Amino acid sequence: MLNTCRSSCLTKFTSDISQYPLPAKFTYPFHYQAHALALAASEELQLKLKRFHPVDTEQQGRMYGVLIVKDDEGSLGYLSALSGNANEWRGDTDAVINFVPTIHQAYEQSEFEKTQQVEINDINTTITRLAANADISKLTILLATEVTKSDEDIQSLQQQMRENKKARKEKRAWLSSADLPEDEHRNISIELSRASVTDKKALQALKLHHQTSMDLTASKLQQLTDEIESLKKIRKKRSAKLQKHFFKQYQMLNCKGERKDLTEIFADTIVQKPPAGSGDCAAPKLLQYAFEHKLTPLCMAEFWWGKQPKSEIRKHKHFYPSCQGKCQPILAHMLTGMDVDENPLLINPAEGLDLDIVFQDEHVVVVNKPAGLLSVPGKSIKDSVYTRIKEQFPQATGSLIVHRLDMATSGLLMLALNQRAHKNLQQQFLDKEVSKRYVATIEGKLEKSIGEICLPLRGDYDDRPKQMVCHEHGKYAETHWQLIEEIGNTSKLFLYPITGRTHQLRMHCAHPDGLNTPIIGDGLYGTTANRLHLHAQRLSFLHPITKERLTFEVKEGF
Repeated sequence: MLNTCRSSCLTKFTSDISQYPLPAKFTYPFHYQAHALALAASEELQLKLKRFHPVDTEQQGRMYGVLIVKDDEGSLGYLSALSGNANEWRGDTDAVINFVPTIHQAYEQSEFEKTQQVEINDINTTITRLAANADISKLTILLATEVTKSDEDIQSLQQQMRENKKARKEKRAWLSSADLPEDEHRNISIELSRASVTDKKALQALKLHHQTSMDLTASKLQQLTDEIESLKKIRKKRSAKLQKHFFKQYQMLNCKGERKDLTEIFADTIVQKPPAGSGDCAAPKLLQYAFEHKLTPLCMAEFWWGKQPKSEIRKHKHFYPSCQGKCQPILAHMLTGMDVDENPLLINPAEGLDLDIVFQDEHVVVVNKPAGLLSVPGKSIKDSVYTRIKEQFPQATGSLIVHRLDMATSGLLMLALNQRAHKNLQQQFLDKEVSKRYVATIEGKLEKSIGEICLPLRGDYDDRPKQMVCHEHGKYAETHWQLIEEIGNTSKLFLYPITGRTHQLRMHCAHPDGLNTPIIGDGLYGTTANRLHLHAQRLSFLHPITKERLTFEVKEGF
């Protein structure tokens, strides 16, 4: 069974850790290389996970975390946690894993929580019962049928009216040249005018007839659905009230002994309200337990174990940083007062790197961007292709940037030096007249030598800037690829992005429904290396003024 007793969550190392020095500072949780002690603790935890969370089954994968701590006697040990509002996995196993408990024990409900939940459940039951009324389905179908019939009848009459109008026009043309007595001429003219009025009145009558019928049906349907909608509004308010109450139970500690609940922590953020699941990730659980039990945190790491999820990139046994959306505000409070590693994302990796100009004239400049240099200024790092070109070409006008490359991606990037060129180049992208080819090296080998990937992408709202596959709300993304060569256990590819979504090539390579193997050095969707092995190797476009086709190629540096 899985032991979650509060007094026994500290696990002593079974492996020899005497050769590992203590970390100088605590882990910066949003970008790190796992410390040797965290790796040792993870390996011990993973040995136990093999027994109760086998990876060769359909059991869902999960994020786990370890926190290396020192007790008041100076002895080292580690805490283990699983992400989610749960303390344990239930299954047939003899494995014992001392997971730290959830911060707010949902199963230890207060009377207020029980009462609110009962009331919400009663509302759900009533909504389900009311929605099951057969008359709602019948009236919904009837209303849809009446709308369709109305449209068809009105369109049919309008077509007949157009034909009648055409016939009257032809008759008036004949009448204007016909040699008829004055009375007969006048009578025909009156008859034609009356026919026009009759057609218009017939259309008004038809519209009124159908509208009356549809209004009657809609009224009957609304009488049945109004109560449901009213109950849904009540349920929403009560659910929000209960959720706010739950969030207030998450009293997050830091090493100073200061407590803040989740509503306080998120009050000054952009979202202002805690996202669902806040406080239930592994990292906050681990730190909360350590602070409550006077244990000193030294370093931590989180890894994915098990089956790959359908939308996100989560590889078995790979280490991942804490998420930005839920954990960043929480951990900012919890780490207050601790000596934490510097955020490496605040360090400019492109400092001292040259920006080579491949082509320039008075309208366009093409550069070979080094890996690590931003395309445009960031929040913390201002050095970028934009700022360097702006400084080098002070006479340039307009916004310069036509397209971008990820900070970690190297290769060809074009900029417009005036507004006329910028507008033209932007239109070329819209018209798909710009051709781009990337070179990438991926981990592993492929069964085919050519193919295409179509996976819709959207931002991961809880963990920006990461992207995720979403067939419901994602934007269409298409990539073609071709194998160049195999080098050991890696494959070098040409990648042709047909669309230009954020992290498209990286996601399409890493996702199981894509190539199912990340680009080497992709710290977001794979593992880190000396650099991301992705390079914009070829760029072809029409010169915005001369209309000459310009094509440039720069060899990759990996």
